[in-house]
Amino acid sequence: MMNTKTQSDVQIKAFFDEATFTVSYVVTDLATKRCAIIDSVLDYDHAAGTTDTQSADAIIDYVKQHQLQLDWLLETHVHADHLSAAPYLQNTLGGKIVIGDQITQVQATFSKILNVEAEFRRDGSQFDLLVNEQDTLPLGENNVRILHTPGHTPACLTYLIADAAFVGDTLFMPDFGTARCDFPGGNANTLYRSIQKIFALPDETRLFMCHDYKAPNRDVYAWETTVGEQKNHNQHIHTGISEDAFCQMRNTKDATLSMPRLIWPSVQINMRAGHLPPEEENGVRYLKTPINLK
Repeated sequence: MMNTKTQSDVQIKAFFDEATFTVSYVVTDLATKRCAIIDSVLDYDHAAGTTDTQSADAIIDYVKQHQLQLDWLLETHVHADHLSAAPYLQNTLGGKIVIGDQITQVQATFSKILNVEAEFRRDGSQFDLLVNEQDTLPLGENNVRILHTPGHTPACLTYLIADAAFVGDTLFMPDFGTARCDFPGGNANTLYRSIQKIFALPDETRLFMCHDYKAPNRDVYAWETTVGEQKNHNQHIHTGISEDAFCQMRNTKDATLSMPRLIWPSVQINMRAGHLPPEEENGVRYLKTPINLK
């Protein structure tokens, strides 16, 4: 499923992967045809242990068809529900893979949980560039500005391009609420404060979600809203909801949630910038699943 939006001098093309409910974006500076890809998806059949590139190939076709030049492969965070296709896209289109500099916290935590190979680097060097709020990335005649918006994970970022903000898993559509905070390194208080950063943007700022699961009584998928709509209507964190009330709600709700189906494959690949684990002595790559994890 694809969707195109144009505002002033940037164009936003959305690619929706229904298998993981993930929205990837191509954001193009129209004057120069420089572009960025945000939160790409590598298709993965968990039962078969096989990957496929259909979702990523649709993005490649779009970039080539419109003769775009890829500058950045932006990750809002280490996703726990889908695999990143960033290396595959980079091999075909170029560009640099970018994530928040707090990725090192995520790598330190999950490398212990997963008891990864001794050679695994915990310094974020699998990515081409680590960024924080002091950084700005050029995108043609526009810039990519950065907000550090942790709470779902320590390394979560929001990317600001023109009048659009790509919020990762901080927020969902207003009728669905906010992200969970019970992964290692997550924190409901931190998420509340991060969302206040987003709410401080102009009300007309367009917000683009990383996921949509179709809230009850809504028949279609949706992934675009505004700061004003979120402040007025988000069922978890609209204006007037205190930090204490939000945290009580979020922590109570999180205690009822099961883990994402693809959390273990996703985390161990995405903390490597989308690269698969190294081959073992038999020439096969393996993914680990902890058993009875405490």
